[in-house]
Amino acid sequence: MKAGGDVASGRVSAMAAGLIGSEILKIAGDIRAMTAEGKQICNLTVGDFSPSEFRIPRFLEENIRDAYARGETNYPPSDGMLVLRKAILSFYERRLGLRYPLESVLVTGGSRPGIYATYAAIVDPGDPVVYPVPSWNNNHYCHLTGAAGRPVVCAKQHSFLPTRALLAEAVRGARLLALNSPLNPTGTAFAREVLEEICDLVLEENARRSKGERPLYLMYDMVYWMLTFGATKHVDPVSLRPAMAPYTVYVDGISKPFAATGVRVGWTIGPTDVTARMAALLGHIGAWAPRAEQVASARLLSADDQINGYHASMKQGVQQRLDALFAGLAQLRDHGHPVDAIPPMGAIYLSARFALNGKKTGAGRMLHTNEDIRQYLLQAAGLAIVPFQAFGAVDDSGWFRLSVGCVSVKEIAAALPRLQSALEALR
Repeated sequence: MKAGGDVASGRVSAMAAGLIGSEILKIAGDIRAMTAEGKQICNLTVGDFSPSEFRIPRFLEENIRDAYARGETNYPPSDGMLVLRKAILSFYERRLGLRYPLESVLVTGGSRPGIYATYAAIVDPGDPVVYPVPSWNNNHYCHLTGAAGRPVVCAKQHSFLPTRALLAEAVRGARLLALNSPLNPTGTAFAREVLEEICDLVLEENARRSKGERPLYLMYDMVYWMLTFGATKHVDPVSLRPAMAPYTVYVDGISKPFAATGVRVGWTIGPTDVTARMAALLGHIGAWAPRAEQVASARLLSADDQINGYHASMKQGVQQRLDALFAGLAQLRDHGHPVDAIPPMGAIYLSARFALNGKKTGAGRMLHTNEDIRQYLLQAAGLAIVPFQAFGAVDDSGWFRLSVGCVSVKEIAAALPRLQSALEALR
């Protein structure tokens, strides 16, 4: 029976029937087909790391192996191994100056369960959730929890990040504000003064509410916070405004800063009463990180020399790739091609614009939408990129996410001349 028949016959829930699959995974099918034909593809689509380009820290790898050898293979505690929870708190105090009680930490199987648990523990069906567009998967988490999404469209002039002015009306009566910095998909990060103003807005909104009204919470996804470049300095809500602590849930993990996406160790830190309910929820789901990986992660987070040594090489590699892409696009722009990009600030992403709407290919095909542009650049230049529509955007403005975790500098260098030729072929 076809999926449509299943939905029509009531074989699945309304939530499951309405859930949209990953737009990025759909694009991956096109890439696999072209690769199978032997075509050269510079794959800038996946928010992941190829082990051939970025290995996890050897220290982490060795400690995972040692933990398995010692028999660390049974269930971990549902809220996380004590040794890891303590290591996370110590790490945050050393690196960010944040001090929290042990009960505020919840270890999760990667960062995604932490995001879902934050939504599920705070938001009731119909509650308004405010999030910027573009951003990663907030529209899907709203659907999963029945929240009423209030997307706030952000533009290049603000580095695709929200400001107090943009959020002021949207947060009225809202239950959750979901923010991410450095931001997936744009690779941009909050400036101190911008986040300070947003924190003040949240505090003012909560002060405005009557005693019987539920508060507005802030979920701050900062899984990329250790990957910032140049003059960019990571900032977080509670460091800027300590009064934000009762309303802030941090989401973090080792996946991005240590190229350890498959190791599946994440965590949240937040108010103890909220964390307790999140732990109960994930305990029933079983979304905890593997025991051996938790033990190894605790040792890594406690070893500043290992972290610093790894990042000295890893961050340089990420920045080298981002800079190469940005420089190549800037050169094309300076030669009159309709492309643009934002200087890389953090994460593994570059925001790039290919303003090719209204252009005609050599075969006479008109490019109208971002999807048309994506397909053309994939076919004509072997450049695989993701349109901002995959992150909640609705307009065909030509903006795309370019992700560098799975490509080499050599692949980027080879793709830029192909891109130039593809642009020159348009009329």
